[in-house]
Amino acid sequence: MALIEQLTPGPERVVIPEVDERAARRTLREQISRLERELVSACLDACPRLTLPAPPRSLAGPRLLSLGELERVRDELAGRLSRVRDDADAQILRQAESRVLLERMLADPPAHKWMRISNAQLGEPGCKHFHVRPRLGPIGLLAGWWHVKVSSGCPLAWEP
Repeated sequence: MALIEQLTPGPERVVIPEVDERAARRTLREQISRLERELVSACLDACPRLTLPAPPRSLAGPRLLSLGELERVRDELAGRLSRVRDDADAQILRQAESRVLLERMLADPPAHKWMRISNAQLGEPGCKHFHVRPRLGPIGLLAGWWHVKVSSGCPLAWEP
């Protein structure tokens, strides 16, 4: 008889384990704050600075986020940081190519007629430009006298 009672379906007891979520929440919040710091740092360290990607959508106002929502926020921040780092790496590569081109321009100006490189393309602050131009204007153009002219930088701010 006892065997029959065990085989008949009956209400099963569901045991919910007591889990302390405080440690998991603290860890996720620390990860989120570290990712936010790294994201801002990556954008500000690049020259010229990168713009921050659009923030994630709001989670419907102030409230206590569940563990799943905290994990989603962390994962979105990690994805944004990855994209910003990729953009920064691409920017550094373009700047290195511009520096190589500037070295070539300085070494052989006639081969790079009318080329112009700015400080922003080199990853340096300021408004300076390097421009391959003929020396002495039209006379240098006819004679083939080319040189790299370095601009003086940003124009002065004059009052109107």
